Amino acid sequence: MREPAVSDAVFALLIDGTQTEIRETGSADREAVRRLHAGMSPENLYLRFFSLSGDIGGQIADRMCRPPGAGHAAMGAWVAGGLVGVASYEATGEEGVAEVSLAVADWMHARGVGTLLLEHLAALARTRGVRAFSADTLAQNHAVQRLFADAGLSLRRHSEGGVVEFTMPLAPDARYRDAVAERERSADVRSLEHLLRPASLAVIGAGRRVTSIGALILRNVLASGYRGPVYAVNPRAGAELGGVPCFRSAADLPEPVDLAVVTVPAEAVGQVAEECGRRGVRSLVVITSGVDGRELTAICHRYGMRLVGPNCLGIANTAAGFDATFAASRPIAGEAGVVVQSGGVGIALRDHLSRLGIGVSTFASVGDKYDVSSNDMLEWWESDPGTRLGLIHVESFGNPRKFARTARRVGRRIPLLTVVSGRSEAGLRAAASHTAAAATPDVTREALFRQAGIVAVHGLGELLDAAAFLACQPVPAGPRVAIVSNAGGAGVLAADSCADVGLSVAEPSATTREALGRLLPPGAACAGPVDTGAGIAPDRFRRCVELVAADAGVDAVIMIVAPTAASDLVSVVTAGDVSKPLAAVVLGQPESVDVRHGDGRRVPSYAYPENAARALASAWSYGRWRARPYGRLPDLPGTRRADAEEIITAHLSRCPEGGWLSPAESMGLLAAYGLPLAEWRMVGSADDAVQAAAELGEPVVLKAQVPGVVHKSDAGAVVLGLRGEDEVRRAYQAMAERFDGRLDGVLIQRMAPEGVEVLCGITQEPVFGPLVVFGLGGVATDVLGDTGARLTPLTDLDAEELIRSVRSAPLLLGHRGRPAVDIAGLRSALLRLSCLAEEHPDIAELDLNPIIARPDGVVAVDARVRVIPQRHWDPYLRRMR
Repeated sequence: MREPAVSDAVFALLIDGTQTEIRETGSADREAVRRLHAGMSPENLYLRFFSLSGDIGGQIADRMCRPPGAGHAAMGAWVAGGLVGVASYEATGEEGVAEVSLAVADWMHARGVGTLLLEHLAALARTRGVRAFSADTLAQNHAVQRLFADAGLSLRRHSEGGVVEFTMPLAPDARYRDAVAERERSADVRSLEHLLRPASLAVIGAGRRVTSIGALILRNVLASGYRGPVYAVNPRAGAELGGVPCFRSAADLPEPVDLAVVTVPAEAVGQVAEECGRRGVRSLVVITSGVDGRELTAICHRYGMRLVGPNCLGIANTAAGFDATFAASRPIAGEAGVVVQSGGVGIALRDHLSRLGIGVSTFASVGDKYDVSSNDMLEWWESDPGTRLGLIHVESFGNPRKFARTARRVGRRIPLLTVVSGRSEAGLRAAASHTAAAATPDVTREALFRQAGIVAVHGLGELLDAAAFLACQPVPAGPRVAIVSNAGGAGVLAADSCADVGLSVAEPSATTREALGRLLPPGAACAGPVDTGAGIAPDRFRRCVELVAADAGVDAVIMIVAPTAASDLVSVVTAGDVSKPLAAVVLGQPESVDVRHGDGRRVPSYAYPENAARALASAWSYGRWRARPYGRLPDLPGTRRADAEEIITAHLSRCPEGGWLSPAESMGLLAAYGLPLAEWRMVGSADDAVQAAAELGEPVVLKAQVPGVVHKSDAGAVVLGLRGEDEVRRAYQAMAERFDGRLDGVLIQRMAPEGVEVLCGITQEPVFGPLVVFGLGGVATDVLGDTGARLTPLTDLDAEELIRSVRSAPLLLGHRGRPAVDIAGLRSALLRLSCLAEEHPDIAELDLNPIIARPDGVVAVDARVRVIPQRHWDPYLRRMR
């Protein structure tokens, strides 16, 4: 095991937002560890070591900084270059159990150093085979006992003789992840205070040329009404610029400002960031493009500064009264949080949200996203009561699984909306070149958004349509939409549009139809859609809408108005007493979407029926997701994790670069996780094949195992439906001749009864991590492409929804009198695959194709698994980008 290096460090946030460097300790850290313990108070030393010893620091430093080994590890936490805490474990006599110990500098107590170290040490220990930590602490050491109790790990205590013995299994269950996520949210929000609510601000690179980026940002900051001190920095601009004090460099600023907006040329950004860090600046927004982002990030970490950008438009917080962007217009204060990578998209969203009267609460153009990202903004919105809607347009994800977990939590409080961009090949190329980041595959992002409850649309127009509805109206309780129109043709178009997006057109009850009949002239249509006729008076039209909305069989209403010379119904849009979700369509309206205000109400108004239908469908999908239970990660009895680990480890020791497992290894791995497999035998001769067929029962299938042959059917390596000794023997001999000299053996299986063939599998997506894939299997897999995917870990509800998400789901659920297949068995298989993928990132590909699904069970009849050496890491571990 190699000596830990400083380059292996990660950065994370303490509970007060302080940036902390976390890494394994090495020989170069011995003196720092010794000084840490030498500086601890006698009381702290006694509580930590149960005694006082003159050279305890040196002894501990020797142990913690010795060469790495299989049975021990140590980690340190550094703040501003100084060591403030250490944590280590040592193997005990019990297999898989290690004793953990922690020490934190006296002046850093109660800031979360020990908890952060425990999280990182536990994650490291899990990758090295440690299953549980143990610890002994004095009964009066309440701080350490509270630390263990609050960590979120399962905890067992035993007290005896003034000593409390703890045992902590390291398996990261949902309770532990929730505890880590809450600590991360709290720390992240604290760290963003200086960025999004700055008490003072400087624009570095502001010039006297009014069209320069720095001058435009300074002008916007001052025009937005920001009340804190504002400074300009420019070595050639004099003592005053734009009405504010100007200084030659960041080092000359009269105070360490909370926020510095940097617009200097790319080659000067690094030096400016260093000056800001030394002056005590708390956060940077770097507008400049073409910057070495890694070098800039390292500088920001070194000085504890949060970073937005580089290559961005800037940030704004209307509640804090500042707009530090170079947009041509300023957003009105409002309720929508916006995070984008593209500055142009950000400008469009700001302007449209302002035009609609929805307004913006916080805005962040995160550019190349080296630090502050959509994850950070989600956590800010969660804590901000002024944000009631979130709009996200990002083209890549640094930690998509953490994003999904955060979005799931935030989405329970506010609707989150996004645009799925980069779907075409050209779009993917553009996204990659524009953001200097790998674009994410469409199907994977769709899975991510679906699981996270994010309303995902396919264009900015759709995004604004949905935002207008969700900002102004309640979420529909169901998909039944009543349509009321004074133009019959438009009502038909609306009905078609509802059907296109999965909504149903509600038919009013008999009581409601009778009431409508008394209001409307002869010939009016009182069933769904309701056609009032063109000449209806405004008060009667309003009453029709109220009657339909009050019907118990209606979840939402689309009101369609065609202005005529006979009757102006536009005023009715906001006049009715309607408590259910309402979308208006004003035919001839110049804007594709508008928000109409009146009587204390806001109603979204669309130019076309299809826009209104899509907006309602988006709102209903969000409502349906929000109403569903969280789901649970089920216990999976019969899982033999040690056996699976042994199979993968043995293969990678023989093939360090990885490769396809042998059939026996694949079957053994899957069996270790309790996946349903057709019984099999591996044979090496015709006689053995005959004997195996007799043991398994006829008919059987023979599958040749040939190196490099993955798709056996295409290569003629599969023979089906064999009965009797002669057929089995001839088939074996034919395979031996066909693959002369290359045959590694033959797999014999009893043929499964006919059923629906499905595919279940795992793929390691380079950005998103492991996905579970499900769809129609057999020869139809490549032809029809009917598959869906979900990110791991799957809950029981995720697995159920994945099964129902494919177009061929009716074949599984019962179709035209045929019984449903064993859905519980399919669900179990998907959950076991999810667990396998989560616990073994070495699995690059896994196909169970086909799995035969029948009413009486499911069974996999073919499997292939490819493994690669992969670093094990916890995607939910607290760390900065």
